[in-house]
Amino acid sequence: MTDTTTPGPSEQQIEQAAHVLAQGGLVAFPTETVYGLGADAENPAAVQLIYKAKGRPANHPLIVHVAPGADLRYWVKDIPAVAQQLIDAFWPGPLTLILPRNPAIPDTVSGGQSSIGIRCPSHPVAQALLKRMAELKPSGQAGVAAPSANKFGQVSPTAASHVRDEFVDMGPDQLLIVEAGPSEVGIESTIVDVSRTHQGVGAVLLRPGHITAAMIAEVIGYEPASPDQQAPQVSGSLKAHYAPRTPLSLFDEDSVPAVQAALAQGGKQAIVAFAAMPPFLADVHDWYVCSSDAQAYAQDLYAMLRRLDQGQYQHIWVQRCPDTPDWQAVNDRLGRAAAAFE
Repeated sequence: MTDTTTPGPSEQQIEQAAHVLAQGGLVAFPTETVYGLGADAENPAAVQLIYKAKGRPANHPLIVHVAPGADLRYWVKDIPAVAQQLIDAFWPGPLTLILPRNPAIPDTVSGGQSSIGIRCPSHPVAQALLKRMAELKPSGQAGVAAPSANKFGQVSPTAASHVRDEFVDMGPDQLLIVEAGPSEVGIESTIVDVSRTHQGVGAVLLRPGHITAAMIAEVIGYEPASPDQQAPQVSGSLKAHYAPRTPLSLFDEDSVPAVQAALAQGGKQAIVAFAAMPPFLADVHDWYVCSSDAQAYAQDLYAMLRRLDQGQYQHIWVQRCPDTPDWQAVNDRLGRAAAAFE
């Protein structure tokens, strides 16, 4: 879904943003997943600005974004056959691959690990920015380390206004924001580890996303494994993450009595559910009917949580989504959001 009411950035704005990145500054820019907080992946001092702005632990790895046609061997030591299959099928797009990092690339971007996360976004503004930045680099290669443009652990931004809300303490000289309407996918990229094939470990799904396990299996011939203890640490892997500031709980049919009891305690509360308002709901509370389509739900998820955060609610109640493969990514994000308040 493309927002035609928000014009994309001009060539001059892309040029300015590329120069800011090349000179070691921070740029927030749109991708098809969420807005990213970007810095030159080869500049450790610039990357440290990301950690500082987000309040992010320095051992929590970032994802490096590259333009279509980039030389991946500039960034990684090896491209296993399974990785090439996934690249051919899903790049440009919302898929991050964990690969063995080229030792020449500073480990600041990978939290000190020997692996590195690489993604080629499909958003035209992100591609234009990455291509222009590569032209400014002597090597002709450029990568932008870019986690989501929000404070660490909070709800990811899917619009430029969300970024401004997150970093009200940073002026344009500290953070340049490139605006291009809302993100189309709405949740972070799928992350697949293919860094351990030399150890006989196949593809491992570390973070679900728009590209599902079933879609991956169609390409590589087997279901990606679940995370194991030896898997690299990646973005969004903490138990509590993607959380609004308002306490959030999940509920299902079995826990409706507990929700009723909580609502009876008073205070304005929000309920997000698939069905229309039931008769027990008091007028003091707000009821929101969510989409029954997994992709539409994902696209609006973070924007919805931000809207609810601004509603001055005492608590947010969200009905559990179906436990089916197409809802895996949404369930992952909601589960981590609720875990922040357990």
